[in-house]
Amino acid sequence: MVVNKKQAGFTLIEMMVVVVVIALLGAMIGPTLFKKVQQAEQTRVAQDIRVIEGALKFYRLDNYRYPTSSQGLEALITNPGGQDNWGGPYLEKAPVDPWGQPYNYENPGRRGKEVDIYTLGVDNQAGGEGSNADWGNWNIK
Repeated sequence: MVVNKKQAGFTLIEMMVVVVVIALLGAMIGPTLFKKVQQAEQTRVAQDIRVIEGALKFYRLDNYRYPTSSQGLEALITNPGGQDNWGGPYLEKAPVDPWGQPYNYENPGRRGKEVDIYTLGVDNQAGGEGSNADWGNWNIK
C-alpha cells in the first residue's frame, strides 16, 4: 500500500516574491513616514516656543524686562533673586525639545527678535537641515 503524501509549503520563488513586494512597499512608504516624523518634530518645537514666549511675556509684565541670558529660562520657574515683583512660576517645568535637550535662550536676540528661543535640532550643532536644522522663534510657522 502506497501512501501519497503531498508536502505543503512555500517555494523559494514564492518567498522571494513576497520579500520583494514588502521591500517595494517599504520603499514607497518610508520617505512619507520620515517626512511626517520631521513635520511632527517641527510642530512640537513651534508649540513649545509659543508657550515659552507666553511665559516670558508674563515675566516681562511683572518685572518690566525679560530675564537676562545668564538667568535663562530657569527664571520662569524659580525667582532668580532680586525680583521683588516676580509672580511666578510662569512655567511648571522647563520644556525640552523633541530630542531631550533644553531650549536655548538669548537676551538680547540676535535674529531680529527681542529675545531668541531656539533648539539646535537632533545633532545639537548650529546649522543643518531637516531634523538637524535650528528652529527658533524667528523661523517657526
